Order: sequence, then C-alpha cells, then structure tokens
Amino acid sequence: MIKLSLEDVRQLATETLIGAGASSQNASAVADSTVLAERDGIRSHGLLYVPIYAEHVKCGKVDGTAVPVVEKVKSGSIRVDAKTGFAHPAIDAGFDAFIAATKENGVAALTTRNSYNCGVLGHHAERIAEQGLVGLCFTHAPASIAPTGGKTPVIGTNPFALAVPDTDNGAALVIDQSASTIAKSEILLRASKDETIEDNWALDSEGNPTTDAKAALKGSMLPSGGQKGFGVGLLVEIMASCLAGALLSRDAAPFSGTVGGPPKTGQCFLAFDTSAFSGELFVERISALTQAIEEQAGARLPGSRRKNNRQAIEKDGVIVDPTLLERIKKSG
Repeated sequence: MIKLSLEDVRQLATETLIGAGASSQNASAVADSTVLAERDGIRSHGLLYVPIYAEHVKCGKVDGTAVPVVEKVKSGSIRVDAKTGFAHPAIDAGFDAFIAATKENGVAALTTRNSYNCGVLGHHAERIAEQGLVGLCFTHAPASIAPTGGKTPVIGTNPFALAVPDTDNGAALVIDQSASTIAKSEILLRASKDETIEDNWALDSEGNPTTDAKAALKGSMLPSGGQKGFGVGLLVEIMASCLAGALLSRDAAPFSGTVGGPPKTGQCFLAFDTSAFSGELFVERISALTQAIEEQAGARLPGSRRKNNRQAIEKDGVIVDPTLLERIKKSG
C-alpha cells in the first residue's frame, strides 16, 4: 500500500483530469471534491472515481471544458446550466450569488441542470452551513431503484443532505443519506473487488434478491424502508430533476461506463438564514437537540464519523492501493 498526503491527492486528481482533457478550473473543482471524500474516509467517492471521471471526459460523457451559465431568475432563485460538464464547477459558479440571495431574502435556492455526479452531497450541505446557514440539498442519479412491487428502475439512489451550522463556522451535524439501502458506489466498489454484497441491498434483473454485486448492477437497488424509501427518492426526483429542469432519472445515461452520452442530471440546494426565522432560538434548540443525542451511550450525531476520520487522515495521510494508483496514472 502507498501513503499519500491530501495535497498529493489533490495534485494527482488535478493532473489526471487535465491530462484527460479537462480545463484546469474544472479539474480543480473536481479534485477539491476528491480530497474532501478521501479526507473524510469516503473512499467510494474519492480517488476510486478519478479514472472514471477521466474516462468520461475522454469519451464525451462529460464536457471537461464546459463553462457553466448562471442566471439569477428572481431575487431568491439562482439557476445554473452546467452545459453537460461536471457538477462541481457549475455549483461553484452559482454559489456566491446563492449565498448572497439567501442572506438578502432569508431563504434562497440554487438549481443546476445538464450536469453530472456531484460527489458527496453532504459536503455541499456542509459548505452552506459554513456560511452560517442551514443547507438542504438534493441530487438525483440515473435510474437504479424500482418502485416497491416492481422490477424496472424509475428513480436513482437520489440522496438528500442536511447540514446545520454550529457557532464556529462549521457544521453541528450533517445528515447525508440516499433513498436506497446502500449507496450504489458501494456496490460498484464491491464489484470491482469481486466481493459479495448484503442480501438486502439489491435485486437482480429478474427481480430476485442477490448477493452478487455485478448482478445487482444489472438489476435494481432496494429502497431503504420499502415504500417509504421510494417516497424519499421521489421527493428528491421532483426537486433535483423536475424542479431543476434536468432529465428524469429513467432517461439519464448511466454514470458508469462509456455508453449513452452525458447524463444531464441535476441538483437543487436550499439555504435558510436562521436570523430570518427563529434567530437565537435556533442555536439554543440545536444545542439541546445535539446534546440529547450525544449524552446517550452508544449514540452519535450524523456526520460525527466523518469528523473523526478527517482528524486522523489529515494527520496520517491517505492509504492507496498501488493497483488503483496505477489505474489513475494511466487514465490521464
């Protein structure tokens, strides 16, 4: 195994994406996301994705040189067309106007369309919280979940994330969860290692439960909590696809592989300035709420595991499989 610093990770991701044909600005935005994923121990969204990103730039699934177009449609609505490029630079392009609109109006929304995988959604929510705002984020994905009782995927794993500001320019807690029992990236990771998956994660193409990761990728992910999980996925679909003006999950090309062209998916971010609503009471209530969780033995706040990981990884670095490192170097 090889150890890399977070700066090494940033440089490796940036150089690889530029080598594949991405502009320096777009490569930098995606590299930042890669660093955050590795820093927090979310390996499935870190360096593992870099050769996939590079492959997709080369085959045209992502326009690595796209320049996002930002519109302020109304005082509290920011709309970004990613132009089939990466989601990260599109979000960056509209972010400052989005935050300014929130602080002016008390609440605002940022939507992106014609975009791509935005990485760890919780990081975008946390970025909003670092501005002293409550962040609620939605992103959809190519269809991989069938409705309960069916076997044909209609929605994606469709995560949502919520981050709440603390009093120290950070996040008091971060909720980041998908509509599926497990993130699809975890199944992709298992498939790449020829490892089995849990029997409650997915169905094969015939609608039968499976522990074969590769068969699961040809079938359907199972929604968390059955019909309730599917309902959460529909909520995200409406916000990130319908409201944002992106393709429906069922019409989007897959994030994996080279077939199908740009997925043209979308994101929707909402931000709330607590001073426009409950003011100081918000801090008081959040403090009491988090304390009620943390004081219980064995309980932990959502997002606390990531915080613990980042402290260790910032100090000790990232452990990388040499095989993955070689794949990354060859993909640029």
